[in-house]
Amino acid sequence: QVPLVESGGGLVQAGGSLRLSCTASARLFAINSMGWYRQAPGKQRELVAAITSGGSTNYADSVKGRFTISRDSAKNTVYLQMNSLKSEDTAVYYCQMRGYSTYWGQGTQVTVSS
Repeated sequence: QVPLVESGGGLVQAGGSLRLSCTASARLFAINSMGWYRQAPGKQRELVAAITSGGSTNYADSVKGRFTISRDSAKNTVYLQMNSLKSEDTAVYYCQMRGYSTYWGQGTQVTVSS
């Protein structure tokens, strides 16, 4: 398995912003989808946003208009810009990359204080 390294999580006040980054530690081939998931305590992991190799994006309804996903395919890196954060965005955020195999990051904590 190729580790995905996430960064950018932390503690922020409601209304603030954070930018998450996720980079593969080795060159990955034929990655057709990159995405971010999150898991809050006591809840199932859910899709937050995803982006295909063609640039098509998909967002959870709860984050539309506030979060933006982008990717740098040459660097095997995916970003998640999170604006207007709410307390309900508090969760561990995981990145995922899918190609011939599916790769996951170790998770980064995002805590939004109200």
